[in-house]
Amino acid sequence: MKYGRKVSSDNLVVYLKRDEATPQSRFGFVVGKTVGNAVQRNKVKRRCRAIAYQLLKNRFAGDINVAVVVRALPGAAQTDWNKLQQELSDAISVATKKVGA
Repeated sequence: MKYGRKVSSDNLVVYLKRDEATPQSRFGFVVGKTVGNAVQRNKVKRRCRAIAYQLLKNRFAGDINVAVVVRALPGAAQTDWNKLQQELSDAISVATKKVGA
């Protein structure tokens, strides 16, 4: 998070950094207590993991290696699947362009 590019959306903040030292791209998720109770936080993590899995298969299929940290903001628990997917995909696209990947 310290050295990556930061891109914010309504419900997420994405930090992306090129990481050639790792053999594959990787994702991490930060969902604080401000998002909601444990059930809501786990729901947000599960949704973000599923979206990240789709992105790994489609966008990061071996071309570049990146480290991505996704931080959920308080409104993420009430956001529907499609909006969350669109926000994460758009934020990663913008961050990827910023790092030149």
